[in-house]
Amino acid sequence: MAIDLDGRTALVTGSTQGIGEAIAKALAAAGARVGVNGRNPEKTDEAVVRLAATGGEYFAAPGDLATEEGAAAVAQAAPEVDVLVNNLGIFGAQPALEITDDDWRRYWEVNVLSAVRLIRTYLPGMTGRGWGRVLNIASDSAVVIPEEMIHYGTSKTALLAVSRGFAKTAAGTGVTVNSVIAGPTHTGGVEDFVYQLVDEDLPWDEAQREFMRLHRPQSLLHRLIEPEEIANLVAYLSSPLASATTGAAVRVDGGYVDSIIP
Repeated sequence: MAIDLDGRTALVTGSTQGIGEAIAKALAAAGARVGVNGRNPEKTDEAVVRLAATGGEYFAAPGDLATEEGAAAVAQAAPEVDVLVNNLGIFGAQPALEITDDDWRRYWEVNVLSAVRLIRTYLPGMTGRGWGRVLNIASDSAVVIPEEMIHYGTSKTALLAVSRGFAKTAAGTGVTVNSVIAGPTHTGGVEDFVYQLVDEDLPWDEAQREFMRLHRPQSLLHRLIEPEEIANLVAYLSSPLASATTGAAVRVDGGYVDSIIP
């Protein structure tokens, strides 16, 4: 199966590390010119240099997408985009009754409105050209709301609705809009999160298994997903091969036990 994005420009938000960096690599390997986004211009430039050393064409598109000003800066750096991957997101464990209004607002701005802002920016150009891909990186937390992070789960549920709604807006134009339901994924930030919930003295492999057993028992994979496994699906959905997939929530979540989701 040949995934060919030659001549396309992609933008991956939150791509200076973790899942976003893996997605940027996968799209560049398929031939796309990829915009790398982070809040800090210096760190974004460093990521571009690091990624370019592995092969592919990258450019910096820094900006804090939780703000209108940041979104405008990104749009200036990347005025025309064929593939938009809204990967930016924050997460963290917090007792439900201790989540403040400010916490709720922050998760909404970063995890939901950042995606909405960029879809509004780039979707008209995509539909005008008759081709485009929008991918919103959601989470299994959108459908199995974890009790220790309901603000995060709720924001990802909203992202599923955003994806479905904009897919209807783009109906019949040659542009597809989909969400990717990613399961717990092995990144540096997730390692820190795991150790918030299990004994920090456990070796990593044992801590990972304990976390999955206690806090993500719905997974059939019984391990954390690697960022490249998420990126492989995103690369396919970004390609011409996925032309008949739109308005979908596509799972790369490690599976669910049957009793959790019908």
